[in-house]
Amino acid sequence: MTNDSQKPTTNDAGIPVPSDEFSLTVGPDGPILLQDHYLIEQMANFNRERIPERQPHAKGSGAFGRFEVTKDVSQYTKAAVFQPGAKTDMLARFSTVAGERGSPDTWRDPRGFALKFYTSQGNYDMVGNNTPVFFIRDPMKFQHFIRSQKRRADNNLRDHDMQWDFWSLSPESAHQVTYLMGDRGIPKTWRHMNGYSSHTYMWVNAKSHKFWVKYHFKTDQGIDFLTQAEADRLAGVDGDYHTRDLFEAIERGDHPSWTLKMQIMPFDEAVTYRFNPFDLTKVWPHSDYPLIEVGRMTLNRNPTDNHTEIEQAAFEVNSLVPGIGPSPDKMLLGRIFSYADAHRARLGVNYKQIPVNRPKVPVHSYSKDGTMRVENVSDPVYAPNSKGGPKADPVHGPQVEVWQASGEFVHSAYTKRKDDDDFGQAGALVRKVMDNAARDRLVSNVVGHLKDGVKEPVLARAIEYWRKIDQAVGDRIARGVKRERIAAE
Repeated sequence: MTNDSQKPTTNDAGIPVPSDEFSLTVGPDGPILLQDHYLIEQMANFNRERIPERQPHAKGSGAFGRFEVTKDVSQYTKAAVFQPGAKTDMLARFSTVAGERGSPDTWRDPRGFALKFYTSQGNYDMVGNNTPVFFIRDPMKFQHFIRSQKRRADNNLRDHDMQWDFWSLSPESAHQVTYLMGDRGIPKTWRHMNGYSSHTYMWVNAKSHKFWVKYHFKTDQGIDFLTQAEADRLAGVDGDYHTRDLFEAIERGDHPSWTLKMQIMPFDEAVTYRFNPFDLTKVWPHSDYPLIEVGRMTLNRNPTDNHTEIEQAAFEVNSLVPGIGPSPDKMLLGRIFSYADAHRARLGVNYKQIPVNRPKVPVHSYSKDGTMRVENVSDPVYAPNSKGGPKADPVHGPQVEVWQASGEFVHSAYTKRKDDDDFGQAGALVRKVMDNAARDRLVSNVVGHLKDGVKEPVLARAIEYWRKIDQAVGDRIARGVKRERIAAE
C-alpha cells in the first residue's frame, strides 16, 4: 500500500493524528503533556475495552448465515420465518456453559446453541443447547446449578466434589448428566453437533389452532466427538480449537449446515400424556412424535469484529414473533425474564440498539433515554395519546394468553404422572441408545471425573445415583473408582 492510498489514522472524532508512535512531550527528553488528548483517548479506551462476560456461556463464538424453509409447515404456524420458501438472515453463537472466557473450548460441558433470526416480523431468538434436555426443571435452582459448576469461593478452583454434590442431590439431573458424561459431552467441533430448543414452545397457525413443539437442528456434517484424552490434549495445545475450526471452515468456503426438524404435539394431548411434556429434563419419544422437516440453516459469513458482532450479541427467549409462543415449561418462563435482564446488566438497557441485535424491521417503541441511547426519540413519548403515536395491535401481535391454568399457589414442580421418573430416560439412554463402546467410554469418563477430588459422602451418593440410572453401569463405576483410589495410594 502506497502512502498516497494509505488511510490516515484519526482519533475517534475523525480528526487526523500526528503520530502513531510518540506522545507529545516537552522536547525529546521531556515529560509528557496532559494536552496530548490522543494519547489520553488511547489509554482511556484501552482501560474500558472489556465488558462483563456472560455469567454462563461466557466462552464462545459464532457466525452469520441464512435459514431457508424447505417444507410446508404452515398448517402448524403462521410465523413468517417458517412459511414456505421463506429465507431469513440469521446469527448463531456456540459456547460452553461453565467456563469463563479464557477457558478451553474442549472442556466436558454442554454446548450452547443460540440463534437469532432477523425475520420480517421482528427478531426471533432460540436459546438452546446441544442436548435435548437440561439438568433441572425449575428456575429456582438455576442460579445454584451454575454456581456449582463455576469456581469455589475460597481457592478459585473448579471442584468436582461441588458438582457431584449438587447433581446427586438433584435426581432430575440424571438424564442430562448421562448425556454430559457420554460422547456428546465433548463434540469434535461445533459443526459436528446437533442443536435443540430443549424447551417446549407453542406454535399457532392462521386459524388460531395451537400445537406444542420442540426444535431439533440436525447437523448435516454428522455427529462426531472427542475422547477425554483427545480433549485434554487439545486443551493444552489449542484452547480455542472449536472457535478456530468454525472460523477456518467458513473462511475456506466449507459452510456448515443444519436441518431443522420439529416434534409437534396436538395441543390437547399434553393434558393426558404419560409424563409432563413441559418438563425440561425429559425428551418426547420419536415413536410418539416423529421428526418433521422444516428447513435448513447454513452459516456462510464470519464476523468481522468478534466483540461487536458476537460478544455483544444478545439472545433472549422472550423474543417471540407472531405464531410462536411460550409453554408451561417452568424453566422457559423463568428465562423469559432472566435472559433479557442479563443483557440489561451486561450491555446496558439499550442493548437492542447495538447493530447485531437491531431488528431489520422498523421499530416503533415508547422506550426512552438510558445509557448508550443512540436512536432518536420523538414526541409523543407516552401512550395512549392523540398525537399520532404508534398503537398496539392485538390482532397481529403475539398472543399473551396462550393457555389456561388454575389451582392453589404452591411451591412444586409438576404434578406427577404415570411415567414421571427422574432416572428412567437416563437409563434408556444408557441401555438402548449407547452401544458397548459408548458405555465403556461413559464409565471411563465418570470414573475419571469422580476420582478427581470427589470425597465422601458425595462419592457414595454419586455412585448410588449411577446405580439408579443403570445398576450394571453404576457397579462398574464403583469398581473403577475403587481401583483408581487403590492405585493412587
